[in-house]
Amino acid sequence: MSEKISSKTNIKRITATATELLMCVVGSFMYSAAVSLFVTPLKFAAGGVTGLGILVNYLAPFITTGTFVFAANIPLFLLAWRKFGFRFIARTVFSTALVSVFIDLLSYFGAEYDWFFDGEEKLVGAIFGGIIAGAGLGVVFLGGATTGGLDILARLLKLKFPHFSVGRLILMCDFVVVLLSGIVYKSVESVLYSIIIVFLSSLAVDYVVAGRSHSKLLFIMTDYYEDVTKDIIAICGRGVSVIPAKGGYTGKDKNMLMCVVRTHEVARVREVVSKYDEKPFIIIAESSEVLGQGFKSHNDTL
Repeated sequence: MSEKISSKTNIKRITATATELLMCVVGSFMYSAAVSLFVTPLKFAAGGVTGLGILVNYLAPFITTGTFVFAANIPLFLLAWRKFGFRFIARTVFSTALVSVFIDLLSYFGAEYDWFFDGEEKLVGAIFGGIIAGAGLGVVFLGGATTGGLDILARLLKLKFPHFSVGRLILMCDFVVVLLSGIVYKSVESVLYSIIIVFLSSLAVDYVVAGRSHSKLLFIMTDYYEDVTKDIIAICGRGVSVIPAKGGYTGKDKNMLMCVVRTHEVARVREVVSKYDEKPFIIIAESSEVLGQGFKSHNDTL
């Protein structure tokens, strides 16, 4: 029996690892496609080390963007090794290598089809470039890695400033690169479009990463809190916290229930409450990130 359990456990681990690696591959390709097919041909900046690579390649064409990205990441790999361990850094090196290769391969298509982004379609290119790049980064993050560069720096900064989201930290780090793009390209227009790309990219990162654990926070006031608590735990499979409260108008002591559930589980909780109380007082709030049992592990956000 123990051998069967061990075998099933190994299969689950292998499947989970394979899924995460596949996410790294898909996310790296999406990000590279956005850089090579949208950002670079339009003379915009993607932000971060990749953005620096684009600018360096523009000034010195013999240095490819992919080569610069991987070389510039080596010091950051060494810095992140101590903080995040072998598993994280190995996947990050893997993803960064993929990005470097994909960017250089796809750059040939970007150069050949740059006519597609002429004139007014620059705005379309900036919008789709930012969204696809951010979505790609988000998928890589869900795979337990980053694409290197300022993504690593953002994670390091998050240890010091946990109240900032990863997307916003990347946005802050990218601002300097965006300003440099205006100097290199000698164009204010490039700076403005680059800001659009970086901003949309940060939003897409947060949407993809937070969307995986999108949840609702419920505060429930009911006189039947004991029965409701038991049913939420038994039927919904969610934990409940009982918080002592006092009515401001009535002055009566009551107990308030607090629980966090997935969005699709809200209706089930409301059914449980309505079974005992026809007029409960329920507050339903958005919860962008939940760490703990039944949701996301704390280590996944580091």
